[in-house]
Amino acid sequence: MSRYYVNKFLYTVDRDPELLRRYKEDPRNLVATWEQSIGPKLSDVETSTVHSLTDAEREALINHDIVALFEMGAHFFLSLTIFIAIYDDEWTAKYGPLSFQRDFAKRLAHWEGRDYPPVGE
Repeated sequence: MSRYYVNKFLYTVDRDPELLRRYKEDPRNLVATWEQSIGPKLSDVETSTVHSLTDAEREALINHDIVALFEMGAHFFLSLTIFIAIYDDEWTAKYGPLSFQRDFAKRLAHWEGRDYPPVGE
């Protein structure tokens, strides 16, 4: 796994309201677009050909699979913030404050007492 590339996706999409909206509405298309045109950008004039997503990473991002991303080593804070941005209003309206965060913790309960996956390269 390229933790860097997955984390770059989570970071850049979370900080751009238009990308975040597109990721929520059509994750498959946004992941493909990001991987082809946004992810390779190093600056306005430089691009990289070094990184690409694996099939597992791509599917986890498309499916908003926060547990798979965590277990692959995506940074938990980046994962949490992007999915809060996507789901928190909906979950709070249905289940009350911090409901998404509580569900996230419950879905990762099998990690209790174990070392977390490394988040750096």
